[in-house]
This record gives sequence, C-alpha cells and structure tokens, in this order.
Amino acid sequence: MRNTSAMSLAEARAHDPAAEMLAIGRAARTAARGLANAPTAAKDAALRGMAHSLRANEGALLAENALDLADTRREGANAAFLDRLTLTARRVEQMAAGIEEIAALADPIGTVIAEWDRPNGLHIERVRTPLGVVGIIYESRPNVTADAGALCLKAGNAAILRGGSDSHRSSRAIHRCLADGLSEAGLPVEAIQIVPTRDRAAVGQMLGGLDGAIDVIVPRGGKSLVGRVQAEARVPVFAHLEGVCHVYVHAGAALDMAKKIAVNAKMRRVGVCGAAETLLVDRDVADTHLAPLVEALQAAGCSVRGDELTRSAVAGVTPASEADWSTEYLDAIIAVKVVDGLDAAIGHIERYGTHHTDAIVTADRAAAARFLAEVDSAIVLHNASTQFADGGEFGMGAEIGIATGRFHARGPVGVEQLTSFKYRVKGAGQVRP
Repeated sequence: MRNTSAMSLAEARAHDPAAEMLAIGRAARTAARGLANAPTAAKDAALRGMAHSLRANEGALLAENALDLADTRREGANAAFLDRLTLTARRVEQMAAGIEEIAALADPIGTVIAEWDRPNGLHIERVRTPLGVVGIIYESRPNVTADAGALCLKAGNAAILRGGSDSHRSSRAIHRCLADGLSEAGLPVEAIQIVPTRDRAAVGQMLGGLDGAIDVIVPRGGKSLVGRVQAEARVPVFAHLEGVCHVYVHAGAALDMAKKIAVNAKMRRVGVCGAAETLLVDRDVADTHLAPLVEALQAAGCSVRGDELTRSAVAGVTPASEADWSTEYLDAIIAVKVVDGLDAAIGHIERYGTHHTDAIVTADRAAAARFLAEVDSAIVLHNASTQFADGGEFGMGAEIGIATGRFHARGPVGVEQLTSFKYRVKGAGQVRP
C-alpha cells in the first residue's frame, strides 16, 4: 500500500474516503500557515468576491436547495426544520451582505490587546493570532457554510466544513462561491474546504482531529450532535447546549411591550436557537397579563402548554409536564408558567435553562439589574426579544454559533472569538540572573 501521507487530495479521493479526509486536513494545515500572515486587503478582497459570487449564482443555489428540500419533505420533516433548510432570494442576499459586513470589520490578527514594560526594561505585548484550523460540524442550515467560512478566513484560520446530509447540495453550492472568492484574491482555495461525503464516519475523523490537523471543533446543531461532539472530540470544542430560552414578564412589565416581545421571541422564527421556549409570568400581574399574553401567542399560531393557573385562565392550553420546562421545541410551541416573583424566575431559569439566552420585561430598573447580574446565561436581555441572540445583530457580521461554555468564547462566536494570542517580548540584551 502506498504511503497516504504522500498522496495528493485527488489521489486520496480516488483511493478511499478516510485517506481523503486526512488529505483535506493536511491541505487545511498548509493553508492555515499561509493565512496566518495574509494581508488584510487580500482577505477582504476574497470576502467581497465570495459575496459577489453568491449573488451571481443565486439561481444555481436555489435550484440545489430545492433538491435538498424535496428530499427532506419526502422524509417527513416538520415545518420548522424545513424553514431552517430553506434558501430564498432574500436569504441568499443576507448571506452575501453578512460576508460584506465581515469584510468591513477590523482585522483582529496582529492587534495588540495589551502591552506593558517591566522594571528590567523588557517590553511585553499580548497579540491576537489565529487559532489555526477550525472544524465546523453543523446541521440543516446551509447559510452556516457561508458564515463559518467567512468568519474563519477573516480571523486568519482555515476551515473544514461538514454540513448536514439534508443540506449537502446547498452547502456544496455555497462552498463553490466561497472558493471563487479565494481564487480571485489569490488565496489558497484549500483555506475553506467542505467534506465531500455524507458518510458519518467523516464526523468521527474530524472529532479525532484528522491526525493533528484540526485545532478546534465547533458543532452547530441539535442535542444529539452536540452530545456526540462533546463525548468524542479529542480537540477543544466551542459548543452550545440546547437553546431553552426564557422570557420573564416581571411585575413591572408594560403589557403591550410584554406581548410584543413574547410573540416575537417565540414566533419570528421558531426554529432558531434563540427562540423562546418558556414564558414566565409574575404572579403579581397574572390577573392582568397572563390571559392577554397567552391569547396573543395563540393568535400568532402558537400552541401553549401551561401550568394549572395558565390552563384555568385561557381556553385551549394543554397541561405542561415536567419535561416541558426543559424542552427545546424548535416549533410553534411554548411552555407557560406563573412564578412567585424575581427570585422564583431566576431559580426556574437556573434549574431548567441551558445558559443560552434569557430576557426580562420590566420597567423596574433594579429588578432588571438583578436579572442581568444573576442569570448565568451567555446572553441576557432587558426589554428585548431573545431573537436578537445572533452575531449579525451584535454587529459581528455573522456567527458560527452561540457558545454557552465558560472557556475562551461565550455568546456569539465571531471573528475575535476565533482567535488566540501570543506574547511578544522585546529586549535589549537582558539575561535572567
């Protein structure tokens, strides 16, 4: 048998899938070394070229996506899943515009984060550097292909993308547009690669690090995917758990604002990780707020599962089980519960939440300050919809995902979160005594 370490990517593809994955890893590692010091102008030119190619190939993207959708409908997917998979002309434009926003961001690489002088005359700088090679494993959303590839490039990283089998055609079509931008800017097309097979064995290889090629894994998908990644990964992981997000309507909430926020948080797009899954209503305003809030959700097409008080207040509410308080529906379903004040709301979120995104609606600034300080979630909001849990809405251009851990990155994972740092120490002949 030939030594696969000497194979080209084309030879590996003809040989076997496992060898191909190793070749992809080696090509990404080589590209990452080149990108680490690539000029900002070249990276930004590549990004603008990607955006142009997405717009120019809109018809081809939508045609490939239609094939993915047809297959997925035949498999009986629900409406929320189909929405996550669907590309439209508007969503293609959003992808392109998001990449242009990333191009407009300041280049983080080489930025001096901090600097100081020591008594011995040494000058020390902490400087941003790329992570290296980022592996992204995601499900259903083809737009992640564009977001992840563009963010990694801006941060000087190579990317290996493994999209879901349901979005395989769409993701590959988007990837071709990214490759166009890289080629036009004179950057290596291997800087952003997509796993060419639907075989799940490729995921296992990525989690193993591809023989040292991958520096970090970012999973973006459901509980089973994230659980597998966290259990099997042999490289660091930026992960989020389920998005069991809450809206708490405090006693100081204006009803009109509470209705607007609750309906938007749940129903704007029910399949995104920032969609509200539980509505908590303060007992002090249950008489005035509970029924109008639930009826507004029902009128918007949302099915409501509630505690005893909620069921007695509004017709058509089904009983909530213990499991409902910790369920990420990703559908037009919400659990509603009446709680005994701020402490009870914070306690409920701590017990059942996933440290993703939680909001309070209130005019009481002291209550809001306590909620923002004490709720241990990656994103906490006051008088705003949980659907703002998005890197684009944070001014990051896009995001790879929402990290709910506490190490390195938390919240939207954008350009800065895809960097590390090193120390540059400048002396004048000093030696240590």
